[in-house]
Amino acid sequence: MNTINKTDAVAGILFILIGLAFGAQSLGMELGTSLRMGPGYFPLVLAGILILLGGCILASSFKSIDEEMTAHAWRGMMFILPAPIFFGLTVRGLGFVPSIFFTTLIAALASLKMKPLAALLLSVGVTIFCTLVFSYALGLPFRRFGPWLSFLGM
Repeated sequence: MNTINKTDAVAGILFILIGLAFGAQSLGMELGTSLRMGPGYFPLVLAGILILLGGCILASSFKSIDEEMTAHAWRGMMFILPAPIFFGLTVRGLGFVPSIFFTTLIAALASLKMKPLAALLLSVGVTIFCTLVFSYALGLPFRRFGPWLSFLGM
């Protein structure tokens, strides 16, 4: 007899509740259409995805066996949590490209399975992808290289 995985069940319920809250708030804004999105369109779509994901996690909690909680993954917390903070603090000074590179590198160090060469290749790949998408495809107005690197002539 399978028991309910309480951790997954709670996570699924939280996802659903957060999705419902954001979905309800986005309905107070103009939705628009798919071609002319209003300010509430994108949050509503994300809320729907969050609710769907929560439902999948909740459903899978009935199929898996509850596992005992182990020690905290300190390495993951020491690298994953500071990564977006590092990005936020350095994106204006370093610029988008170096900030994305170092943020990815910091996050990659959270895994014990990630080798240094693989982490560097991942960082380069993510940096190239993000630069192509956000800078060239979407044309977002940000500096690729910031004023902190002015001594390099960039």
